[in-house]
Amino acid sequence: MSVWRRIFGPAVPDEIRERLAADEHVLAAAATGTGGHVAVSALGLWVPDGEGARRIGWDLISKAQWGGDVLTVTEAEVADRAGEALVLRDLPPVRHVLPKPGKIPYLVRQRVESSIRSRYRKELPGGGAWFVVRKLPGTDGAVLQVRPDPGTDPEVVRGIAEEAAAKLANGGGERA
Repeated sequence: MSVWRRIFGPAVPDEIRERLAADEHVLAAAATGTGGHVAVSALGLWVPDGEGARRIGWDLISKAQWGGDVLTVTEAEVADRAGEALVLRDLPPVRHVLPKPGKIPYLVRQRVESSIRSRYRKELPGGGAWFVVRKLPGTDGAVLQVRPDPGTDPEVVRGIAEEAAAKLANGGGERA
């Protein structure tokens, strides 16, 4: 590694640099095998998106796996709100081939895991749900996220999530 990169960090691809928040800094970046770049910042994971790149906040990465030279990312989207809680739904996993990943796998794992403050699995009618308190990137705040299994009664999930989020807001603990 050159002295320049040790002092100033990785070269930031233009498609990412143009979209960084004012105080956002890239910790690592790697070219994908299919064009574009993947990069890690304190606010999220930058991934190729059409002609540019977009950031997935650490709080919206349900799962990230590294195998061979492939980073597979499962992103979540907000499907519903239950009071102050967010009900999430996973999107299909997306694979990013990184021939020279550098620190990307380590940093992604570290950031995803450190965004989780607590998690609890609850069995419910028709399935179950994960209740996860996650730190919001770039803030001191946290949010309760609920990821129900397919077939789980949505009204039951909403009711428990609303109650748990209210308890969290009133300092009543982090367990659903």
